[in-house]
Order: sequence, then C-alpha cells, then structure tokens
Amino acid sequence: MSPAGPEWPRPRVLWMLWSLLVVLLSPWRMWAVKNTQECAWQVVLNKFKMIGNNEGSDRFFDQEPVDTVGSVFHLLVDAPIDPDEKYLGFPYYLKINYSCKGESSEALVRKGHLTGLKPVVLVTFQSPVNFNHWKLEQLQIQMEAVPFRSKEPCSAEEVCVMSWYTPMPIKNGSVVMYVDVSSNGLGPFIPNARFQMNINGFLKRQQDNTLEFTVGNELFNLIPVKFVNVPSRPLWYTVDQAPVLILGGIPEEKSILLTDTSFKDFSIVELSIDSCWVGSFYCPQTGFTATILDAIATESMLFIRQNQLVYYITGTYLTLHGSGHGSENWVRVLPNECIKRLCPVHLHSNSSEYILALTIGKHEGYIHFGTITDGRVSFEMLPRLWSVCQEIRVTEYVSVHYRIPEFIPDAQGQEFLMILGTESYTNVPMVPKGMSHNPFNNLLFVWGNFLLQSYGYDHFIYLANFPSQLSIKYVVDSFHGELAIVTETEEIWYLLEGSYRVYKLFPSRGWEVYFSLQVMRQPSPRASGETMVTLFYENSNLYQLVYLVINKQGQLIKRLVPVALLLLYQQPGSDYHLLQQKSHLKLLLTNSCPFTAMRLWDLPNPQIYTRQERYRAKPPHILGPSGFHTENSLAVYQGLVYYLLWLHSKYDKPYAEPVHDSTWRWWKNKQQDRDYYNYLASNWLSAGNVHIDMDDYEKVYDLKAEYQLPERIFLDKGTSYSFSIFLTAQSHSFKSEDSADHVFKLRSQVDLGVALTEPNCIVVRVTPKDLIHRNSVLFKVTLRDERYCFDQGISGHHLKKSSVLFKVAGSAGYCFQNTIHGPRMQGNLVLPVLIGCPPGKRLAFDITYTLEYNLMQNKHYFDCVHVDPEMPCFLFRNIFYPFFLIQDMVTGDSGSFQGSYVLKVVGGGPTLDTIKEYDEEEIYRFNSPLDNTDSLIWTTKNATTTKDNFSILSHQSWGIEWLCLENSPCYDTVPHSIFAPEFFFKVLVSNRGVDKSTYCDYQLIFLLHIHGLPVSAKRALFILLVSASVFLSLVILYIIFCLLLPLLVKICNNLHWRINNIIASVTYTYSSSSRGLGNVSEARTSTGSKVSFKVTSKVAQDNKAKPEEIVKKVSLT
Repeated sequence: MSPAGPEWPRPRVLWMLWSLLVVLLSPWRMWAVKNTQECAWQVVLNKFKMIGNNEGSDRFFDQEPVDTVGSVFHLLVDAPIDPDEKYLGFPYYLKINYSCKGESSEALVRKGHLTGLKPVVLVTFQSPVNFNHWKLEQLQIQMEAVPFRSKEPCSAEEVCVMSWYTPMPIKNGSVVMYVDVSSNGLGPFIPNARFQMNINGFLKRQQDNTLEFTVGNELFNLIPVKFVNVPSRPLWYTVDQAPVLILGGIPEEKSILLTDTSFKDFSIVELSIDSCWVGSFYCPQTGFTATILDAIATESMLFIRQNQLVYYITGTYLTLHGSGHGSENWVRVLPNECIKRLCPVHLHSNSSEYILALTIGKHEGYIHFGTITDGRVSFEMLPRLWSVCQEIRVTEYVSVHYRIPEFIPDAQGQEFLMILGTESYTNVPMVPKGMSHNPFNNLLFVWGNFLLQSYGYDHFIYLANFPSQLSIKYVVDSFHGELAIVTETEEIWYLLEGSYRVYKLFPSRGWEVYFSLQVMRQPSPRASGETMVTLFYENSNLYQLVYLVINKQGQLIKRLVPVALLLLYQQPGSDYHLLQQKSHLKLLLTNSCPFTAMRLWDLPNPQIYTRQERYRAKPPHILGPSGFHTENSLAVYQGLVYYLLWLHSKYDKPYAEPVHDSTWRWWKNKQQDRDYYNYLASNWLSAGNVHIDMDDYEKVYDLKAEYQLPERIFLDKGTSYSFSIFLTAQSHSFKSEDSADHVFKLRSQVDLGVALTEPNCIVVRVTPKDLIHRNSVLFKVTLRDERYCFDQGISGHHLKKSSVLFKVAGSAGYCFQNTIHGPRMQGNLVLPVLIGCPPGKRLAFDITYTLEYNLMQNKHYFDCVHVDPEMPCFLFRNIFYPFFLIQDMVTGDSGSFQGSYVLKVVGGGPTLDTIKEYDEEEIYRFNSPLDNTDSLIWTTKNATTTKDNFSILSHQSWGIEWLCLENSPCYDTVPHSIFAPEFFFKVLVSNRGVDKSTYCDYQLIFLLHIHGLPVSAKRALFILLVSASVFLSLVILYIIFCLLLPLLVKICNNLHWRINNIIASVTYTYSSSSRGLGNVSEARTSTGSKVSFKVTSKVAQDNKAKPEEIVKKVSLT
C-alpha cells in the first residue's frame, strides 16, 4: 500500500515549525489577499413537483420536453406572446443555495436575498461527437435564478426557508452540460463555481416510478478491504464528451464506481454480466478473477474487460440518437478473441470515437480497432495482412518512425538529453510500458522506467531527472500543457509543457508542508491513512479520488491536488541565503521568477475566435410586494427558455431573414404594443401577476474578454489573433547593449519564447517594447494563419488541431500568481488553435436584395398569382440575378458573399410534392455549359468553368438566363390552370474549389420558384388549334344565331298562336258539354261560364286574327 499522504519519519513538531517558516518566507503578495469568508454555492436538480421542498434531489434521466406549462400560458391574455404557439418545458429545475463555513445555510440565504443577491447561471452545452447528425456549435444560455419560498410549514410571517430556482435546459445533441454559478455583485462575496449536469442514460424507470441502473445492481456499502492498500488505476474516458464515468479495479468484485457528476457523488454498481472464463491453447489465461480490469466510458457507451472477455452497453440518450435504442443488458463483443488489454482513445475525431483492443494467443500482435458512431461499435483487426509480432518492416500500412534505445542513456548532471545515437548508455535496460500522444501539440510520450518525449516523431528527448529506479504505471494528460505521472509505487510526478524538468509532487517536501498546514485546520479533509484510487484532470485542474478512514468510517472523496501550491512550498530551501554583515547574519530572499507581475492586455472580443454563442434569458417580473415567485411564474420562465432555444434550433432557413437574429420573429408583431404591456405591469394589471419584458430574451453578440486567453480559438484562412503580454521585471533587469550605431540602449533581460506545433501553418510575430520607467516590457503578439494549411471543409468539420506555447524564459516552476482559489502558475500560456472553417458560419440566399436588384435590372417584377411571402416567384423570361449572404451566427454579422461559387440545379418538379432528386449524370446534363444533348436548364454569359465543366459565378456575374431545353425536366411543363406553367428548382450553391478566400466550404440548398415557363412548339400549336377551333365555333354559332333570329321569332310566335288556339278549343268544348246538367249545378255552371268568358276575352285580346268569331262563340255559350 502506498498512501496518498506522507509518512512521518521525523517528529511532527519539527514539521509544524517548518510549515510556519514557509508561511513566513512566502512572497509578500501572498498576504495581500483580502481575508474573505469561505462560502460556496450548492446546486441540486429538482423536478417540478419537488420545487419548494427543503430536502431531496433528482437524477438527470428524463430527456423529453414536458407539457406542464401550456395551461399557464393560456392565462396570459395580455402578454407579448403568441397564443397560437405551443409552449413546452424542460423536466428539471436547478435549486441553488449557498453556505459559509460555521453559519446556518437557511439564515445565509435569507440574508443574501434581502441584500439583493441573485445567482447568475450560465449553462454551457457540450457539442456532440457526431457533427454529421447534429449541428456543431458552441452554445450557452445565461439565466437569473428567482427566489422561491419553501412549501413546508413556517411560523414566520414572510419566509423561513427559501431557495433560488432556474430552469435546467436540455439541447438536442448534448449530454454533457456545465453549469457556472456566479453572483450578481450584490450581497456576500461567493466565488464562482462550476458544476457538471450530465444526462445519465444508464438508468431505467420501474413500475413503481423508481430508477435503477441498467448496468447492474447498486450497492450501498463501502467495504474497506476493497479500497485499502489497493493500487490506483487510470480513469479512461472520451475527454469532454462522456457524461458517465466508470472505474473498475475493485479486487475480486465485478463492481465498478459509476458517476455522472465527475465524482462529486457516485454509486457502486455490481455488473450483471455472465463472468465467463475461457482458458484454452489459444487463450493462455493463468487464472480467473472477477475484477473488472479495464473500464472505458464514451459519449453513449461503456466498455469493460473481465479476464479475456470484453463487454459493452449502450445508454438511452434520446437527445443523441433521436430514439431510445439503448441496450438493457451487457453485450459481449469479440467473442472469439482473447483480449489482454483495452486502451482508450481520449479525443474523438471524424464524427466518431475509438477504442483499441490488444490481443494475445492466436492473434497476438494484432489490434482490434473499434469505431463508435451513434451508439454502435464496429471492430476491424489491424494490420490487415500480417501480425506486428511476425514481421516489423516499413510497408504501405505501417512505417517505423523511431527506434527506442535498448538501454537508459547516461545523462548525469543534465535535465534532458536528445537521443541522436552518439550518446553513451548505462547498463539499465529500457522497459517501455506505454505511450501517450497529444494531437494539439503533437507531443508524443513513451514511458516505462524512463520518460521520452518527441515533437513530430523526429527526435526523442530523454528527461533525465526522472529516476530509472521507478516505473511509470500510467500518465494523465490535461491536453492543456500539463501531464501528471503515477508510478508503480504510487508516487505522483508532474511535467509542464515547454519544460524538460519533471517535478515530484508526492512524496515531497512541498506535500509534507501542505499536509502539515492542513492538519492545523479543523476539520481536516485529509488523514494520515489514505489510499489514492485514481488521478484525473477536470477543467485543467488535477484531482484525486482517495479513500479515507475518518472516525473509523471509510469515505471516497474527490480532492483537488494543489500543484502550484506544492511547487511553491518546495522553493524556500533554495530561494534564500544568509549574508554576513559585520557581527550578524542577514537573511536574503531570492525570487527565482524573472518577473513580479504578468498581465494580458489588448485581448480582442472573444466570440469571433471562440465561436461561443450565448443567449440571455431573464425571469419574468413578478407583480407582488414580496418579490417571491410562484409555481406559475416558474412555469412561465421554463416555457420562455424552451421557446428561446427552439427558435435557435429552427433558425437555419435557406432564405435569409430581413433581420439577422433568431429572436426577431418572436416579438416582431408585438413591438408596437410595448407601451401597453408596460402600462399593465406598472399598474399590476398583467394577467397571472406576471410581466414579460421582450428585451429580456435576446442573443448576446458583444461579450468582452476576461483578461485571460480563451480555452481555444478558431482561425479561418488568413485570420490573425493579436494580444499583448505585459511583464513587470525584477529590479535591475535592464542592461545596456551596444547597437550598430554605437548608441547604448537599455534592454530587458525578460525573454518570451514561442513554440509552434505547426510552424508551416501558423506564423507568430512578437514585438517587444521596453517600458524602462515602469521596469516592464510589453510584448505585442500576433498569430496569423499562413493560408495554405487546410483544404476547404464544412463549417466546424474536420478541423486541424494545433497549439501555440508562450513561455517566459526561466519561469517554469518558479512563478506564481495568487488568486482567491489559491496560487496558480504563471509564465506558461498554452493556446490551442483549430485551423479550418469555424463553426457558426453559413451561406444564405439574400432574397431581399435579390428582389430589389432584379426589379432594378429587369424594370419590372411579377410575382406568382398565389403569393407566398416565404418564397417569392421569379419570371422565366427575366434574367435572374442571385445574391447570397455570409451570416455569422456567433457575432451577428451578415454581409454579401463576395467570393466565387458554382450553382447547380440538383432537383425539381412542377409542384412541391413532385420534386425529384437528379443523379450525377442528370446534374451534369442540366447544368454544364458544355452539354450537347439539349438538356440545359439555364445558362450564363460567364465563360469561366471548373475542371468538371460547371460555370463559375460571382456577385458580379451577368446573371442567369433560363432555357429549359427540349431534354430538360422543365421543358414542356403542362399548365394546371389558365395561368402559365410553374416549376420548383432545387438549387445547390457551393464555393468548394472555386473560392480561395476562405477555408469554408459553403453549401446551400434552396428551392427557387419560377413561373411563366413556355410550353413546347407542338403543345403550343395544339393549344392554338384547340383555342382557334373553339373560337371559330363560337363565332359561327353567333353568326348562325344572328341570321336565324327573325325566322325563329316568327316560328315562335306562330307556335305560340297555335298553342293558344288549342287551349281555346278545349275550353269551348268543355263549356258546351256542361250545359245539359241539372239545376243543381246551374249556379256552378254560371260561375264557370263567367270564368270561361274572362279567359276567352283575354285570349281574344292577344289574338287579333279572329276576334269577332271568338265573341260570337262566347255569346252563344
């Protein structure tokens, strides 16, 4: 057993005195920090039903939006929201409190609220691995937590217990989220804190609504024998992408440590695997063990090795895969292979993650290379033709970069030695055990009982101050210029990029001093009997997971390793000396750091380089005297944050908006009523006692620099990044130099060195300026891309990794800056650089300027009969002048695309429902000006073409003339109404291979609506003949009608007369036959005669041919 704390070879009292001496001899600026109260933020996750409860927290498992806020939004009748929109919410809230050492948390929170304290929450969504499935972006949202009273009974009039709450948003494609909590500047001082809120996809919900692990059964007891005296093991995972971390190595137990909070809390899980053991002639296993020997975590999968068997399980991540295709059980992979080791690939690339499986037995010397994409893994055995153990030679598959020496070099008295083959060697053999590579700085380490490093595989440097008596067990790389080393004896060593000196952190004098000071504190987080479980980096800080026995109870604790403080405590032994002055000795302190202060000046606004998008969403204003929010107001806040992120995800239309902002459409119809909403709020008349201010939901484009280099920067073609380094030198650091004109000048002895990973890709210019009157020197630094190191790529895809190291000579391990979190090292600045097309840039069709310019050039514009404001039409016979915009989604810039591009029609149809995709051959025939098959859809006067014979256009082109030749799909389009035919073209615009001004391969696909298409000659002749026939027929009918009208009138009159005669005759006959009836019917006959007389008289008036004859007949009757 090798404990992580020091042993005590000397009396404790002597070390206490030495600790006090170190404190007294510390630099004076260590005492300049204000003595502030030690306070810390506390954040837990709660569901909506848990809001207001004092205790309890929820696991981050649910990933789908919930419909719990819609009913509340229907109550907001007089609010600037669209009542027709459907507002959803996220399943979780963040509950925020803070505590200070020695004080009640409840009283502190009340005090903070009364003094105006409001926590500011910044949620950062980690971009996904698979950028082909999800949009690659760096997204943040800033919120303000709101006060909420506890639901539990309280005897006070206003409040007993309260907390702050804010929504916990979720974004598709992101399963790792960082929550940064800071103060609004009022109330007590509380240092900023970062928390990980990761989705745990390895849980499942039971019928009783409880959660359990899919990987196995959770255990609730820490058995000391499983941790005490147990060697540490490495923690393997995909850096910045794994939401769940696992750690095996528990002796004779098929159990692992599992955490989704980076070991802030954890669970011990017994895995549900079959625990088989296959020993045979091809798998020479010496024995069986239940221990999980290797454990690796990726974005959505977990891998383990037990004996020679490898298993994996896939988590349920709806935000990644779009459906719950996670596995509920472990799956055995490579069943016919004997695996002796699983090795991780710490960084993802090419939209995938990777894993290595090393074999023994019949396939020893082969490597099974696993590729993980979208929760699925596939293995390929490499090399494809032969085993490495059978033959090692240079082939097209494998090349030998360097041969490691057989023995340890003899480098006595030196910190490092470059291996050139001419040096002398000891008789101690080199025993390599592993290797590590950082793709950012291209630094390769080979380690065992030695440590070799190489830049670019050309020459290796032997680090001589690492003793060959030790053997390295594993290394931990921060990928930000720091490397931690753990030996087989559990010693911890440290290496800083740019330095060839390896520092011993534990056991060391600095560790003993630091431990002694910690013992003076009560209670102490350290104990003399402790065991290190693992060592890992998080946010560039080195952490230990240690097992402690405190008060006879075992605990697993995540603990910060204060690297800077340990190095600082190791300095006093060599940084002071005694000077004899007369009869006494004078103590002189020597500061080995070449400067006293280091600052960064003139840092540019970060967003254009970091590509960090940020939204700001403040809570709705509550209308009430207490200022406490209710469940309804929290639901409104949740819905507004959800809708804001939904607008962000939908802001990818190919047609550019009139205003380049994703929130523009949200409020564009409500801005005119702003005064009315403010009037309601000022008089407490807003519905639901909630006022929504439209200015509180916006995208931030003007973030300022924070006086430190960003985490990484992106450089496009020819882009430069500039800043200044201000160094205040030690006294008497300026010396005179004789220049060429024999003029003596003072020159600072503080030097700045620059190390480039890709000197052919990036050039750095450093201009020093001596400020003698301030005893300082100012270095103006400019990084610039060399314009030829990267081919064109899609925004954010396949970026080239690089880095730049800025090092003040002589500062490594000697220069420190004191902060509220303790000292940190100064003098080394590592800036990762990603070369290529930065994320967040896109090409959009500038429909607004296109319409204006086409109207100006063609002198008219005719839209379709049925107007679509989202897709205006263009007339076929007009020359079409397209214009495009380069929109920066991060900075909000939107400018005309000035480069060259290729336009292709890749699909089309007469209606939206009949659009067809064209194949490669059709695309060539429809778009190439060299096509001779009469298939061209369009043409242009531009004569420049690409290598594959497509026209090259620009914003200064002559425009596009529509042709629709005989063999094109838009030829002879059948009209569906009396109006001219229409056609929808699916257009692809790309600048790949024709635009040399950028690394970006802009690709835009959009629909273009063209109307007024001509028909073919045959169809036109057919339509003409049909139309003429119909017209002539109508004319002939009209003529015939006009000629025959008099005759028809005469015939009609004669017919009318005959009909009247028939009616009259029938009437006369009926009257005669009625006269012979009896007296009983006489009166009725008389009445009938009168009626007949009247009718006959009327007929006689109309018929003038024989009026007298008719009268006689009537009189006779």
